[in-house]
Amino acid sequence: MSFSDMYGATNEMESHAVLDACRDLGVTHLDTANIYGMGKSENAIGTYLKANPGARNEFAIATKATITKDQDGNRVFDNSAEHLEAELDKSLQRLGLDCVDLFYAHRRDTRFTPEETAANLGRLVEKGKTRAIGLSEISPSTLRRAVTAFPVAAVQSEYSLSTRAPELGLVQACAELGVAMVAFSPVGRSLLTDHPIPAERIRQIPFLAGNPRFMEPNLSENLRIMQGFRKLAADMGTTAAGLANAWLLARGPHVIPIPGTRSVEHLRECISGATLALTETDLERIETTLPVGWAHGDRYSEQQWIGPERYC
Repeated sequence: MSFSDMYGATNEMESHAVLDACRDLGVTHLDTANIYGMGKSENAIGTYLKANPGARNEFAIATKATITKDQDGNRVFDNSAEHLEAELDKSLQRLGLDCVDLFYAHRRDTRFTPEETAANLGRLVEKGKTRAIGLSEISPSTLRRAVTAFPVAAVQSEYSLSTRAPELGLVQACAELGVAMVAFSPVGRSLLTDHPIPAERIRQIPFLAGNPRFMEPNLSENLRIMQGFRKLAADMGTTAAGLANAWLLARGPHVIPIPGTRSVEHLRECISGATLALTETDLERIETTLPVGWAHGDRYSEQQWIGPERYC
C-alpha cells in the first residue's frame, strides 16, 4: 500500500529501491492489491520484475480484489467469480505475470456465503492463475466455513500491539486449520515506531485524518503512552518498529507481519525484529508497557468499518 501514495507521495524509483533492499535483506513476501493507487502499486512491482528477471523466483507475490464502485460511484464489494477473475487478469497484466502465489478476496461480499466465495477463488487456482487463495478482514466463523469449500492458505487482518482483536478467535482458528495469519499494519500505521507520522502530515493523509486513533484527543494520548514503548525498545537495543514486529513473530509460527514502507531505512527498522528472540521476561515487559486495550480510539471510523467483519 505504501507504493500507492496512501501515506505520502512516492514514485517508482523509491519503490524499486525498497524492493532492492527486500532482496538484499531476505524479505520474500510481497503483498499488494488492485486498488492500491488504482494499480500503481502493482505496476511498480511489475516494472521491477521486468527489469530484474531473476527476482520473480525470490518472491511470493500476493494481490487482492473485491473492492470496487457501483454505477453511482459508491464503494461496494464483489466476490462473484466473474469479477474476481476479471480483476485478477488485470492484476496479472500489471504485474507482468501468468500466475500469482496468493490471491485474496479483499473483503467479504455478503451476497455470497463463505463457501461460495472460497469456491469462486478456488476456480482461479484450478485455472492456474493463482497458486493459493486467501481471505481478508474476516471473522473466525467465516474462515471455518470457507475451508470446507476450498483450502484457504492465508487470512489477512490488522494485528499489532495496538490492534489485538484477532486474538479473540482468529489467530487460534488459523493455527488450528493450518492457515497463515498475515498481520497488516504491524506497526500501527506508524504509532508503534520511533517516528510516528506528525500531526501536520496526518492532516494531509485522508485515511488517517478521519481515523479515530489519529484524531485528538486520542492522538496525543496514544503518543504519550508510546513513549514508554520507545524507551523499552531502546533499553533492549532495538527500534520500536523492530520490537513491534518481533512481538508479532513471537505469537506463533503461523503469524506473518507485513510492514509497509516507502523508505529503505524504515524497512530495515521493521525487519530487524526478525533477528530478535524475545524471552518470556521480554514479553512480560512489553505487555506491562502496552497492555491489551491501551490504544485510545477505535481502529476504524464508522465509514472505514464498512466491509471488515466484526466478531466477539
